[in-house]
Amino acid sequence: MAKAGKKVVAAKGKVDRQKRYSVEEAVKLVKSLSGRKFDESVDVALNLGVDPKHADQMVRGAVVLPHGIGKTVKVAVFAKGEKAKEAEAAGADVVGAEDLAQKIQGGFLDFDKTVATPDLMGVVGRLGKVLGPRGLMPNPKLGTVTQDVGRAVREAKAGKVEYRVEKAGIVHAPVGKVSFPEESLRDNLNALIESVMKAKPSGAKGTYLKGASLSTTMGPGVRLDAVAISAAHR
Repeated sequence: MAKAGKKVVAAKGKVDRQKRYSVEEAVKLVKSLSGRKFDESVDVALNLGVDPKHADQMVRGAVVLPHGIGKTVKVAVFAKGEKAKEAEAAGADVVGAEDLAQKIQGGFLDFDKTVATPDLMGVVGRLGKVLGPRGLMPNPKLGTVTQDVGRAVREAKAGKVEYRVEKAGIVHAPVGKVSFPEESLRDNLNALIESVMKAKPSGAKGTYLKGASLSTTMGPGVRLDAVAISAAHR
């Protein structure tokens, strides 16, 4: 068996599949399971009691994690004039209008987040087929279509995480890196869960948080105590 395969088997052996771990226990365990040479991402999966096919059960939102996500976020901004200067001053990596749209249509996609002023959404809208499937389309509900481009850029750079429930009713989101201190991962995880719990849609009936698990990029999932989490975030 390859060395990597042995590590995976050994890691799985440390996880009690029957147990539902507290946030503190899960963070400690997940950190201990990582034996990779690279700094793995730590991700959470939340299984929600919703059917996203119904508009009144869609869960979508964004939250600025207290300790960021441990990666450099590149931000592209659609803005003109003073707003373009504001975006640049806030640290935007690329700023433009029609010229930026042409660049993207030509294959430029070296950015992780997109922000736009409302007046340029007509230009951005033409890029729907390129940006949409990659989750890069600016959205007013997520604060990425705004006149306050400076704030939007700073939040994106600070580790603002956007989430959206998938067809199976699951939200996946990063909450940091294995190298983060346990306390930072706990803070980030709790902030993300708090945001998702607040985003509970009006159409959600019965148990909202049905299950949750924490894992590294390559590691096994560690199941969280969804009942205790729900009680803590009421």
